[in-house]
Amino acid sequence: MATEFTVLSFLGRLLFAIVLVFCTYNPTEYSFVGWAFAEGTEFGPVVAIAGVALLIGWVIFLSATFQSLGWVGIALGAALFAAIIWLLVDIGWLSLESPGAFTWVALLLIALILGAGMSWSHIWRRLTGQFDVDEVD
Repeated sequence: MATEFTVLSFLGRLLFAIVLVFCTYNPTEYSFVGWAFAEGTEFGPVVAIAGVALLIGWVIFLSATFQSLGWVGIALGAALFAAIIWLLVDIGWLSLESPGAFTWVALLLIALILGAGMSWSHIWRRLTGQFDVDEVD
C-alpha cells in the first residue's frame, strides 16, 4: 500500500490513463478499435484477450474515478476541459477544421480526467486532511 502521494505517483497514474485511452482508440490504425475492426481482421482469441484486458483497465479506472470524483466532479472536470478546448480554439491553437487534432486533444482530456480520478482521494487528503473511506455494511 502506498503511504505517500507524490507528483511521480500522480504522473504514473496519468501515464497509465493515457496508455489506456490511446490504446483503446486514437485517430490512427494503431489502437484496439483500429485493429479489431479493420477489414480482414477475424475475431479470435488474441483480439478477445486484448479487448478483455482493455475492458478490465476501463472498469478499474472508471470505478475509481466515479468513487472519488462522483458525477458532479466528473461534470466539473469535463466542463473545465471543454472550456480549455474552447480557449484553444478561440486563440487559434486548435482548429475545428482539423478533426484529427481535435480528437487527440479530447482523448488527452479524457485521460486527464481518469488520471485525476485515480488520484483524487490522495489529492483531497493533502488539501483538506480528510480521508475518503468507502462505507461497508
